[in-house]
Amino acid sequence: MLFLECNNIKKYFGDRLIIDIESLRLYFEDRVGLVGVNGAGKTTLVNILSRRLEPDEGWVKLYGSYSYVSQLEPPKSKRISSEWASKFKVSSIWRESMSGGEKTRFKLAECFNSDSLMIFADEPTSNIDMEGIELIENRLAEYQGGLVVISHDRSFLDKLCNKIIEVENGKIKIYTGNYSEYSDQKAKESQRAQFEYKQYLNEKKRLEQVTADLKQKTKSIKKTPARMGNSEARLHKMGAQKAKASLARTVKNTRARIEHLEVKEKPLQQKVIKLDVADSKKIYSKVIIEGRNISKNFNAKVIFEDAEFNIDNGAKVALIGPNGCGKSTLLKMIINRDAGIEIAPGAKVGYFSQDMSIVDENLTILENVLADSIYQETFARIFLSRLLFKREDVFKKVSALSGGERVKVSFAKILLKDFNLLILDEPTNYLDIYSLDVIEEALRNYNSTLLFASHDRRFISAVADRIMTIDNHQIKIFNGNFEDYLAKRNQAPDNSLEDMKKQIFVLQNRLSEIIGRLSMPSKKDDLQALDREYHMVLNELKRLKAGC
Repeated sequence: MLFLECNNIKKYFGDRLIIDIESLRLYFEDRVGLVGVNGAGKTTLVNILSRRLEPDEGWVKLYGSYSYVSQLEPPKSKRISSEWASKFKVSSIWRESMSGGEKTRFKLAECFNSDSLMIFADEPTSNIDMEGIELIENRLAEYQGGLVVISHDRSFLDKLCNKIIEVENGKIKIYTGNYSEYSDQKAKESQRAQFEYKQYLNEKKRLEQVTADLKQKTKSIKKTPARMGNSEARLHKMGAQKAKASLARTVKNTRARIEHLEVKEKPLQQKVIKLDVADSKKIYSKVIIEGRNISKNFNAKVIFEDAEFNIDNGAKVALIGPNGCGKSTLLKMIINRDAGIEIAPGAKVGYFSQDMSIVDENLTILENVLADSIYQETFARIFLSRLLFKREDVFKKVSALSGGERVKVSFAKILLKDFNLLILDEPTNYLDIYSLDVIEEALRNYNSTLLFASHDRRFISAVADRIMTIDNHQIKIFNGNFEDYLAKRNQAPDNSLEDMKKQIFVLQNRLSEIIGRLSMPSKKDDLQALDREYHMVLNELKRLKAGC
C-alpha cells in the first residue's frame, strides 16, 4: 500500500543543487536505509519526504500518519505510557537531564505510543551503547509500519532494512535488500564497470589499428610506371584512384565507428592502504600495556577496584561496554600513565579523542596530515582521496570543515605519523559509511598494537582480535574476535538437573500463590499485574520442565 510519493523534487542551498529527484514511491512495508557521504543531503531529503521542509520545485504527498526522530529535536510529548517506557527502559516523563541514549529511546517510545504508520529516524543509534542499540533494533524489528532511517551503523541497517537508497550528487539510486546486499551489488557494479571499460579500450585500440593499416595500404598503392603506354597508364591510374577512394571511405567509416563508440570512463581503482611501522620503530616487548592494582572512583562511584590487565604486542583490542562503565576513563588513564599502568619502553602513542585536538584549524588538510608524516605526499594524497578529500579539497582549511570531515582529517594525521601504539576513543562517530570501510581496511593492515573503544559492532568484528570488557569494577580480556566473544557470552548456563528441580519447586509455589490471589483478590491486588506474572511464571515452568 502506497505511503509516500514525490515527483520532480529540487532543493537548492544558495546556487548549489542539493536534491534532484525525478520520482520516488515508498510503501508501508518498506524499511529504507538512506546512505551517502557526509554532506550528501540525506537529512535534507528526509525532511522533504516528511513534509517538514518544502522543496524549491516539485511535490510530495503522504498518505498516513508518521513520526520523526532526530538527535537534535525534543519530543512532541513530555510523557509516554508506562508500557512503552518499560519496553524502551526509560522514564515515562521527559527530563533534560537524561543521557543522549535515554533521550533517543524516549523519542522512539513516543513513536510507538502514537501508533504511527511510518517512522523517519535520523541517526537513532549515535552515541548509544551496544545494549541500547540492540534494544532499539529489537523494538524496530517488531514494528509493523514503514521505516526510513539515516544511519552509519551497518549492522543496524542489515537487521532492519529491505531497501537501501544511496544519495550521491543530489540523485538517488534504489537497491533492494539490506546493507550487505547493497554492498555486494555495488561491488558487482564496480566489476562490471571495469569489464566494460576494458572492452571499450580493446575495441577502440582495434579500430585505431584498422585505421592505421588502411592508411599504410593507401600509401602502398603504386604510381603509374613510366614504361606504360597512355592507354595502360590511364587504366592503371583510374584503378589506383578507385582503390584509394575505397580505402579512404573505409578509413572514414572506421573513424566514425570510433567516434560513435559509447565512451566508458575509467573506473576508480582503490589502492590498498597498508600502514607499516618501520622496523626501527617497532616494540619488541611481549606486553605493551600492563595494569596492576588499578583503582579509580568519582566521589562515591567506583569505576575500578584493584583491576589488572595485559595488552600483548601486536594485539588489536576492542574495549566495549555500556555508557558510563569507564571506557574513556581507562583510555585516559593509560595515556596519562596513571599509577599502576606501565607502557613498554619505546612506545610512541597516537591518541584519537572526540575533541580532535590533534589537528590545527589554521592549517590545510594536507598541511595537517603531512606534519610529521612518515609517508610521502603521494601516499598521503591517496589516503585522503580514499576518505573523499580529492584534488583541490586537500587545500581547504580545517576551520572550514564539518565535524565528520574533521574526524577524517584527525584519523589521517594519526595513521600517517610514526606511532607504534594507537589508542582510539569512539573513532567511528560522525564517519560516513564509505570512510568507515577505508579506516577498517587501514587498521586491519596496521602492523602494530591497537586499543580502541567502540559501539560499532561491524567495525569491532572487522578489526579486533581481542575483546576487553569492564565488569564489576574489574577489567577482563577475551582472547578471540567479536563473534567468538558473543558466542561465549550467549552460551546458556550449565545448570545441573538438581538446580533446575529447585527452580521448578520455587516457581510452582509462586504459581499456587498467584492462582489463590486471583481467585480471592484483596483490594490491594493489581489483577492485571498478577495475570501477567501468572503467564510469565507458567511459561518459565514449561521451559524448565522441557529441559529436565
